[in-house]
Amino acid sequence: MTGSRVVALGHYQPAKVLTNDDLAAMVDTSDEWITSRVGIKTRHVGGPEEPVDEMAAHAAAKALAGAGLDASDIDLVLVATSTAIDRSPSMSARVAARLGMGSPAVMDINVVCSGFTHALATADHAIRAGAATRALVIGADKMADIGDWTDRSTCVLLGDGAGAAVVTADPAGAGAPGGPGIGPVLWGSVPEMGNAVRIEGTPPRFAQEGQSVYRWATTQLPPIARRVCEKAGVAPEELGAVVLHQANLRIIEPVARKIGAVNAVVARDVVDSGNTSAASIPMALSKLVERGEVVSGAPALLFGFGGNLSYAGQVIRCP
Repeated sequence: MTGSRVVALGHYQPAKVLTNDDLAAMVDTSDEWITSRVGIKTRHVGGPEEPVDEMAAHAAAKALAGAGLDASDIDLVLVATSTAIDRSPSMSARVAARLGMGSPAVMDINVVCSGFTHALATADHAIRAGAATRALVIGADKMADIGDWTDRSTCVLLGDGAGAAVVTADPAGAGAPGGPGIGPVLWGSVPEMGNAVRIEGTPPRFAQEGQSVYRWATTQLPPIARRVCEKAGVAPEELGAVVLHQANLRIIEPVARKIGAVNAVVARDVVDSGNTSAASIPMALSKLVERGEVVSGAPALLFGFGGNLSYAGQVIRCP
């Protein structure tokens, strides 16, 4: 079987920025309260004219340009999202239409905050099985649409955005020595705790049991993340980057420390972008690569977790 690799990344965020001071004028909160509890300073919020598929298409176009590919070269489109209001056409079908693609397979994947890493694994498996040769994997969410902007415990968390990766077949299997490649996924869930993160109701609203999620993430996830590294044959100290789901800085920093990635750049995009659910990992990684903070070929741990109390992670070589 052939392997696969990420060859390019892209990201997109709406122009409107909502600061902590802006939120303090809306609900009973303050910059100090938000910063001390979740580490977020700003978040981008899309308007009615920026639906999920439009944000996804912008990120995808940037990734395609970086890969030097045309939209017609893609034969599989996967969009990880939990904020698609319409059931059909899917976000992936709408992205394909916006980009003028030929006849790709299209599929939406809803695993909430770990959606992108699930989708990336699905693309890798499809390519390894010979069902696809070039895939577009996108995480896109418009969390502002499902937030309760009167609830200070949740509205301070949420932001909008999209991140995308172009994944291609890699005949060398794991990639050329030191080059890009996608390692084996480790994924799972804790069904009995599935209600700890919810998007329910009509209209749908985001809610969570913050303390339960915090305890689970900081105690249970580090050993799982280390097992991801073991499956990839990479020691934590060899990682060049750690990109966790950007949920809360008070989760990201202790989990990264417990993994033992002492030489890695740790993505902290949550400070500027808030929690963008499935968009958070590809968006944060795209920014690290664009800024040159992680070198081409460096191993990066991607690890998503959250809704359904699900998780999925893999080590990739950065494009």
